[in-house]
Amino acid sequence: MNCRMPVLKRCLEDAGFTDVKTLLSSGNVAFSTTRAASTATLQQRVEKAMLDGAGYRFATVVRSTAHLQRLIDDDPFAEFELPAGGKRVVTFLREPEAVAEVELPISLHDAHILKRIGGEVLCVYLPNEKGPVFMQLLEKTFGKSITTRTLDTVARCAAA
Repeated sequence: MNCRMPVLKRCLEDAGFTDVKTLLSSGNVAFSTTRAASTATLQQRVEKAMLDGAGYRFATVVRSTAHLQRLIDDDPFAEFELPAGGKRVVTFLREPEAVAEVELPISLHDAHILKRIGGEVLCVYLPNEKGPVFMQLLEKTFGKSITTRTLDTVARCAAA
């Protein structure tokens, strides 16, 4: 089930978040909060807001816009030789401290997990007839408590 963006926006506003903006249609939301809180606390508050306001919830991954902007500014893919036509994606670990370090890079078909930077994982893949092999590789390596976005989407979220 997908979350409708107007419903998600209303849930967060009703829970006291401000400056709520939904981005694209994939569950990306920018918001402000007047209370300082840890990432884990914010993730729980957003999930509770969805449950209270819509009757369902999705696992939430929160990063500050400043964190996302630093990631974009650091140009994390610059150190790699990427294949022509390769799609750059960033995977966000929900609980980075709970995920063991693994030796990288790892490849499967045309998908390559290149590097982990704290709570983010850099991946490049070539779209092909096998489908989203990179997602299977990411979940096998890091578990299912992840969310993945293209680098362009990360830049849009950072600018929100």
